[in-house]
Amino acid sequence: MLGQTGPHPRQAAAIPLVRSPAGDVRICLIRRRDSDAWGIPKGFIDPGDTALEAAVTEAYEEAGVTGQVIGQTLGTYTYRKRGTTLVVAVFLMEVLAEQATWPEMRWRQRRWCTLEEAMSLLNGHPVLPLLSDARETILEGLV
Repeated sequence: MLGQTGPHPRQAAAIPLVRSPAGDVRICLIRRRDSDAWGIPKGFIDPGDTALEAAVTEAYEEAGVTGQVIGQTLGTYTYRKRGTTLVVAVFLMEVLAEQATWPEMRWRQRRWCTLEEAMSLLNGHPVLPLLSDARETILEGLV
């Protein structure tokens, strides 16, 4: 399956967020412990799962957060991996719980940051345009 390309997403990602009672937004980013590059939880869509289900699963496995997807997909982005172009469907996810331990915590670090910090840390990441497009909607609390 890895060699398959096309317009249909093969991977799904979540942008986990929490909103304080005052309306402040925090975004959860992750990175491999051996990397300086920050990203968002993402992974392949398993057979039988929807992209939405895969995004929620990846958020738990990679960042240790659980919650519910907000609205429809923000869109997709593409990237190259091992000579293949992969399409990733991206969802906003309201975090309802943060786990003290999670499946990939030995390999991944999570970081909570403001929306502005997240956009700065994701500079050069292909998800940045989608997050930028959703910025006002997120800040206004419409999602």
